[in-house]
Amino acid sequence: MASSSAPTRRSPRGGTTRRSVRPPRVSRWLRVGIPSLLVLLWVVGGSIGGPFFGRVDQVATNDQSSFLPQSADATRVSERLTDFTGSDTIPAIVVATTPDGSALSDAQVAALQSLATDIAAVEGVTGDASPPVVSDDGQAAQIFVPIDSSGEVREVVEQVRERVSAQVPAGVEAWVTGPAGFTSDLVKGFLGIDGLLLVVALAAVFVILVIVYRSPLLPILVLLTSVFALCVALLTVWWLAYAGIVVLNGQVQGILFILVIGAATDYALLYVARFREAVGEGLRRWDATTRAWRGAFEPILASGGTVIAGLLCLLLSDLSTNRALGPIASIGIAFAVLSALTFLPALLALVGRAAFWPFLPKPGRSALPADLTQPVKGLWPRQARLVARRARPIWVICTLVLLAACVGITQLRADGVPASDLVLGASEARDGQIALAEHFPGGSGSPAYVLVPEREAARTVSVLQNASGIEAVSVFSADAPGGQASVTVVDGVLQTTALGAPGAPAPSPTVSDGDVLLAATLADTADSSAADDTVRQLRTAVAVELGEGTALVGGVTATDIDSIDTSIRDRTLIIPIVLAVILLILMALLRSIVAPVILIGTVIVSFGAALGVSALVFDGILGFPGADPAVPLYGFVFLVALGVDYNIFLMSRVREESLAHGTRAGILRGLVATGGVITSAGLVLAATFAALGVIPILFLAQLAFIVAFGVLLDTFVVRSLLVPALAYDLGRRIWWPSKLGRADAETRRLDA
Repeated sequence: MASSSAPTRRSPRGGTTRRSVRPPRVSRWLRVGIPSLLVLLWVVGGSIGGPFFGRVDQVATNDQSSFLPQSADATRVSERLTDFTGSDTIPAIVVATTPDGSALSDAQVAALQSLATDIAAVEGVTGDASPPVVSDDGQAAQIFVPIDSSGEVREVVEQVRERVSAQVPAGVEAWVTGPAGFTSDLVKGFLGIDGLLLVVALAAVFVILVIVYRSPLLPILVLLTSVFALCVALLTVWWLAYAGIVVLNGQVQGILFILVIGAATDYALLYVARFREAVGEGLRRWDATTRAWRGAFEPILASGGTVIAGLLCLLLSDLSTNRALGPIASIGIAFAVLSALTFLPALLALVGRAAFWPFLPKPGRSALPADLTQPVKGLWPRQARLVARRARPIWVICTLVLLAACVGITQLRADGVPASDLVLGASEARDGQIALAEHFPGGSGSPAYVLVPEREAARTVSVLQNASGIEAVSVFSADAPGGQASVTVVDGVLQTTALGAPGAPAPSPTVSDGDVLLAATLADTADSSAADDTVRQLRTAVAVELGEGTALVGGVTATDIDSIDTSIRDRTLIIPIVLAVILLILMALLRSIVAPVILIGTVIVSFGAALGVSALVFDGILGFPGADPAVPLYGFVFLVALGVDYNIFLMSRVREESLAHGTRAGILRGLVATGGVITSAGLVLAATFAALGVIPILFLAQLAFIVAFGVLLDTFVVRSLLVPALAYDLGRRIWWPSKLGRADAETRRLDA
């Protein structure tokens, strides 16, 4: 019977020793073939997805009403507009004024009439432009231009602007404004997403990686990991948007790009750190790959899963743009995780230690002396020594500083901003709106629409005419030039103003499904707070007069109101749910209750400090007019989810070290082992989000600052000082109620 014992060999002293048994080596063709196949699959996927960067505009929309819930009044009115207008149009307004304040001459008005005729010939303009409407003071005129909203609004508006610039009469200044003008400026602001944003983000990441690793090749491999993850994610998102499953706009697109680049790079850095340790210990390429993959798999998967769980909470939102961001960004994170766990390991398995040339890795783990009062070398060993000697003062001071920064939240005005302020820098539509408001009712071209049963039309008109903030009331009529006719109420009966030659019949209101559509011209600009108050009061008045739900109020102002109200409701609902979900994930990962609660607490304080400082910067330094209610929500989701990433990187390594060395020693060793990678990852993520600032959109600029500053705060204060010091002060109690919290006598001695 054959012996099952291991082979033996005779020792130099004449005895026998057991020969060490090495694990079976993987055949060479598998060690080369598997990485090569993975690289090939990613190259194919990236090659297919790459061209879709230039096709995003085919499936993207920037129509704000399309993001509202179907139940919103503004949405229901918007869906019925074509029943009364006959076509789906968005108005542009050409405003012409005399710069010296003189009245327009007859010749200038005639030239504007000719201009209106020429504008009607522009492709994409639906029907005729209105004749020039001269203001009461005679110093300005406006021309209403209906533009097909299903086409390329920006391109049509730009053609209109070219004709206006070329044909405006001498002595007259002109602008193209109105809803179509603002849409054009907004879309123009997003044009840099495909090019400028990616170039700035990738360049910033490359510079940081070169400085960190001092290698020309490794940064390229890491960036390839991020870029190919983005290409495949964009390919998936494009087809989902094409199928109508998700709503994609410029805002979501920009966040997707930055999030994938930042997250994929962070996960790649964590894998690189593990691979560098393995190579530094002398392991061959394949053995280093398997060692690094086993060490990085759990924290990367847990980190990605946590971010995805937080993002999917946005599905609870009533706003379509928020609901879309949840799954779209989750798809991006999923491919970032997949790329960091397959594509990058395959590249490094093929390249090996040459990836780090010319500074080849040395043994990566910094050993801490048992006596931490002795001098140590290196930044992170010194940091660990400081934490060990001054744990309680460190976490107390850090907490007080962060809480003091939270006070700035009281200065945050996140209750919406005017549409005219959404674009930073120059905006022709904004300049035109200012000129329009100086000579005409501010709401010209952007009226409040009231959808009401025909039998209640007269009572509704009476309510509108008696309401403050309403300049004029008209009804949609297919018989009237321009599609609208002025209305009055005589003895409780609705009457339209007679048009044409004397004796001509008065136009009849257009009736659809028993309803008529009224247009109320607002005295104030449609995106102003005064207009908001008018529409809110109007909704209350018609509800009291006609009964709740009888009349629906829509239009530009109503859409803004419904968007803001829905966004505030989403923020109140989603933030606590995100915290609860992430807390449960941390409990499952760390097998503890105390540690996750502490980590969530530090994340909340860190977010509050970032938001407080941001509010002071926005208000006192940058002079921003306010913020959209979604800005704190997005900032919270990204900072909390991504901040927990660094918690996971740190505490998963701390737990690994604590099992071998005890909790306090494990905390110090974990800090030393992860300090460099967390700092590098934080710098990369802050740089990528800061790149959003190159897009001249207020929302993205604010989000860029909040997340970038918050990540840096999280990296250099929370993860480097607050969490290690607090955990060190608590000792093994941080793992309660797991077995690690009920340590044996030897571990208790180490944690004493």
